[in-house]
Amino acid sequence: MTTSSWQPYQQDEHYDELITKSGRSRPAAKRAVQFLRNSSPEALQQRRAAADLTMKEMGVSFTVYSDGENIDRAWPFDLIPRIIPTSTWQQVSKGLVQRNKALNRFIDDVYNRQKILKDGVVPAETVLESPNFKKPCVGFSPKHGVWANICGSDLIRDRDGQFYVLEDNLRVPSGVSYMLENREVTKRVLPELFEHYSIRPVDDYPAKLFRMLASLSPRTRTKPCVVVLTPGIFNSAYFEHAYLAQGMGAELVEGADLSVDDHDFVYMHTVEGPVRVDVIYRRIDDDFMDPEAFREDSALGVAGLTRAWRAGKVAIANAPGSGVADDKVVYAFVPEMIRYYLKEEPLLASVPTYLCMHEQDREYVLNNLEKLVVKPANESGGYGLMVGPHADAKTHRKFAKLIEDNPRNYIAQPTLSLSTAPTFVDHTIEPRHLDLRPFILQGADTWVTPGGLTRVAMRKGSLVVNSSQGGGSKDTWIVEDTP
Repeated sequence: MTTSSWQPYQQDEHYDELITKSGRSRPAAKRAVQFLRNSSPEALQQRRAAADLTMKEMGVSFTVYSDGENIDRAWPFDLIPRIIPTSTWQQVSKGLVQRNKALNRFIDDVYNRQKILKDGVVPAETVLESPNFKKPCVGFSPKHGVWANICGSDLIRDRDGQFYVLEDNLRVPSGVSYMLENREVTKRVLPELFEHYSIRPVDDYPAKLFRMLASLSPRTRTKPCVVVLTPGIFNSAYFEHAYLAQGMGAELVEGADLSVDDHDFVYMHTVEGPVRVDVIYRRIDDDFMDPEAFREDSALGVAGLTRAWRAGKVAIANAPGSGVADDKVVYAFVPEMIRYYLKEEPLLASVPTYLCMHEQDREYVLNNLEKLVVKPANESGGYGLMVGPHADAKTHRKFAKLIEDNPRNYIAQPTLSLSTAPTFVDHTIEPRHLDLRPFILQGADTWVTPGGLTRVAMRKGSLVVNSSQGGGSKDTWIVEDTP
């Protein structure tokens, strides 16, 4: 790469995924960095244009909501991959399996014996008064005792190079289709790099997903009837719903395509007549899933679906009620859950969290808003949060009032030094902050994606990586430590 495109790469106090503090490439990234340094800005620009065209041809897009309108946008993609050594990933993967196991034990406990609440490990009011605690789920346990069959945990790397879990997405986690498409596009525009690396594949995810979903089937069949339940084409993740249904060979359905009969069986309406459904991979929020059990005004769901699920006539992934553990307040207690249920120490660290519902924590947060990241307990997509160091005094005052008015709804965390990675921006390569969302599948067995969806804050200095907030993404490679 010419001096003008690589030399301005300024290392600071952040951990960089590919480049050390001394400016050398990390061992696993050596071949990739060498290739990039030997590529001119014009050559990289041509490859980026090819990537954008490929994304367009493949129809990869995401939807954002703005002023009451749905706007389809091209998926923002950076062609320089993020590279993680296998030895590092093995430890992260073990930590994710441990964490997911404890979270599912917690959900099952909360809807049944509630032992962890009675023992005072997690405050009962934190759980039972949460909008994510769903009373229609009390007294039931799904197959394998697993409620959150698909989890997307957000990881970040601090300046020490250590991975931390930022949050767990247990309701309807999205983004896996973009992980798969990123790999497909990278293969097309940087084929030379694949000759030098043995990269763990991710394209078997749809097969792994189908196998996990099939393990939930109430009927013993060679190929159970699995459907993907979508809210419809106006949902921001509709591309993903269609992509995964096609990849699994499953039907993509909306609520109107399903019905529950008097015997609590779920049927899909087809031109050849009704077909009994065994497993529903639902991409609809709990509240809209079943107007009989949750919101009566929902036109998206299927009346009686919860009844059929409780009767054991159909499996639903993720199970309704899983969101009780998908709460940023509950997140603060996950290390204790691991110790309580598994009698183990957490293999992955959580980010220190201040709970504004506790007076001492609230006082500290209100006195240090300019240093902290403040988040609402149940928002996603980067909405409703405040990054204290990047916010003005007016925003600090606004959040102080929000916290004082509803302390249970807010948590705060230190502003972390998210790791960076080389990113091709305006004909130069510059560091940009990023996170990582691996996906964990849990049914009869547990499997973690090798890598995941790396999201990048495309704006210089920004810590907000969500695509809905202007972020982009990279392909994530898990490779042998020395290529």
